[in-house]
Amino acid sequence: MGFIFQSFNLLHGITAEDNVSLPLVLAGMKKKEIMERTKQLLEFVGLYERRKHFPSQLSGGQQQRIAIARALIHHPALLIADEPTGNLDSTTTDEVLQLFERMRENYGQTILIVTHEPTVAAHADRIIYIKDGSIVQEWRQHAQFKDPQQRLKCVLDQLAVK
Repeated sequence: MGFIFQSFNLLHGITAEDNVSLPLVLAGMKKKEIMERTKQLLEFVGLYERRKHFPSQLSGGQQQRIAIARALIHHPALLIADEPTGNLDSTTTDEVLQLFERMRENYGQTILIVTHEPTVAAHADRIIYIKDGSIVQEWRQHAQFKDPQQRLKCVLDQLAVK
C-alpha cells in the first residue's frame, strides 16, 4: 500500500531523489535496484531533471509528484490519496489527476482518493459519497463520459439526487 498526503510529507533536508528512494534504502534493497527504480519513477512523474533539488526548491505540484513517486516505489497494489490536490492550483490539480490516470493505465493502480472537490471526484470510476460518517450514495461513472466537463456534470447531478 502506498500513501499520498495532502501536505506532501517530504523530508526537507534531503533531495527529491533521496525522498523517493528512502523506502527502498530502509528496506535494505541493493543500491543498483534503488537507483533504477528511483530513476524510472522520477521520469514517470516528469521530475528526473529536478532530482537533486530539495523540497524547498520545488513548487507545490512538483513536491506532490515527488510524493507520488515515493508512494509508488514499492509498486503497491493500492494507493490511498488524502486530498492529494488540496494544496494545488487548478492547473496543477489537472496535472496530478492526469498523472493518476497514467498510473492506472501503466501500472494498473487502484487509487482511493479522499476529496471534497467534485471536480476531482469526476475523474474517478467509482464514487462513494459519505456524509457525517455514513455512506449516502455510491455510483460508478459512465464510461461514455470521457470529457471531464461531462463527468463533472454527472457527479453534480448525482449529488443533487441525494
